[in-house]
Amino acid sequence: MTKRILVGNVAIGGGAPIAIQSMCNVPFSRFDELVYQAKKLEESGCHILRVSVPDELSAKRFRDLRKEISIPLVADIHFDYNLALESIKAGADKIRINPGNIKPEGLKKIATAALKQNIPIRVGINAGSLEKDLLKKYGEPCAEALAQSAAKNVRLMEECGFYNIIVSMKASSVKMTVDAYRLYAEKFNTGNYPLHIGITEAGTARMGLIKSAIGLGALLLDGIGDTIRVSLAADPVEEIYAAKSILRAAGIDKSGLEVISCPTCGRTTINSIQLAEKIEREFSYIRTPIKIAVMGCVVNGIGESAQADFGITGEKGEYLIFKGKKVVRRVSENEIMDVVKDEINQLANRKL
Repeated sequence: MTKRILVGNVAIGGGAPIAIQSMCNVPFSRFDELVYQAKKLEESGCHILRVSVPDELSAKRFRDLRKEISIPLVADIHFDYNLALESIKAGADKIRINPGNIKPEGLKKIATAALKQNIPIRVGINAGSLEKDLLKKYGEPCAEALAQSAAKNVRLMEECGFYNIIVSMKASSVKMTVDAYRLYAEKFNTGNYPLHIGITEAGTARMGLIKSAIGLGALLLDGIGDTIRVSLAADPVEEIYAAKSILRAAGIDKSGLEVISCPTCGRTTINSIQLAEKIEREFSYIRTPIKIAVMGCVVNGIGESAQADFGITGEKGEYLIFKGKKVVRRVSENEIMDVVKDEINQLANRKL
């Protein structure tokens, strides 16, 4: 088990629930838009939020954004260590640095400032910005180079007397990323530091979700990962929904609504795909663990309903509500969503 690190009031590692992270994509120069996006992410279930601090304006306005939200706010720093120092003064809950583009002297100054304020640093290694000596050694980015870069830069932090560390090693390659985390967890994480996992530059909402689900799912099922970020070229809110879905699919987060649905076939007489999507969308706010089976016909519908709180299928223009392999109700298309709402509300109240 990794050690526990506090990011603001959110615990990372040490058996704490896996925290979901995202990052704003609006610059500080459009501050009102940035605040709006940050609040939307908080409302969507983001536990820790990161923002880019590429210039002095961003560092100066960091404090203003920090006042607008209640979740921890992380400053993302590249190249200029002075921006990290200014962000720490402005109340950053964590600093994310990419050691590949900050000189060792700058890293030491960041560590000293963070130590005084008792805030953590994420040593964030990216395949696209590895140190020159490692690229020369291996010829190109690889899992070994990522893991060794993380180990080297963690040691640099430790030499400064700094141990409030979170580690990440990301690439756009799923296999490289997974191999790097596995290697680091097995051979290099002598300090038992929490691991922030994710696939960087994963791509669009569709492909990025697929790559993230494969990579993060593999690591989570290995027991690797204390906090996650799903990187998507999409509205950042989609990253939160994707992360929740991955955690639920891995059996780690059992809260919320889970809809089981078949792919349908020629026996289907209702639009079960549309119904499943509608239920999933309209009741996404539910946090009580509830499982609903929405099936195209009675072949699998009855059996699947036994594994769910209740099941729905169709037959001859009607919707059948199943519980424990028994039909308990027949309803029309006009009634089905109201019936589903009633069933969900009853379950939610019963499970409180």
